[in-house]
Amino acid sequence: MAWLLVIVAGLLETGFAVCLKLSHGFTRLWPTVAFCIFALGSFGLLTLSLRKLDVGPAYAVWTGIGAAGTAIYGMVFLGDIVSTLKILSITLVIVGVIGLQLSGSAQ
Repeated sequence: MAWLLVIVAGLLETGFAVCLKLSHGFTRLWPTVAFCIFALGSFGLLTLSLRKLDVGPAYAVWTGIGAAGTAIYGMVFLGDIVSTLKILSITLVIVGVIGLQLSGSAQ
């Protein structure tokens, strides 16, 4: 259950990173509000998961999901540049996240 919280928190991290861009420096109301909601949810779930998990693997999985998710979202929806090296790098992040998740505690 704790790892599920980390995964959802990582997805919410993607949401707050995207909303941060869309807020244009907190000058647009609704993306700013969405940023706050996603950020509070992400940090809240990560905090709950850390009651049961080691901080190193949990934090690395959280940031890895957020980084990979944000990069993928940017390429698909925001017109970010797509390259073979970028896709390979995202794949390596995802493989690293899976490895860290598997190396964490069994909870």
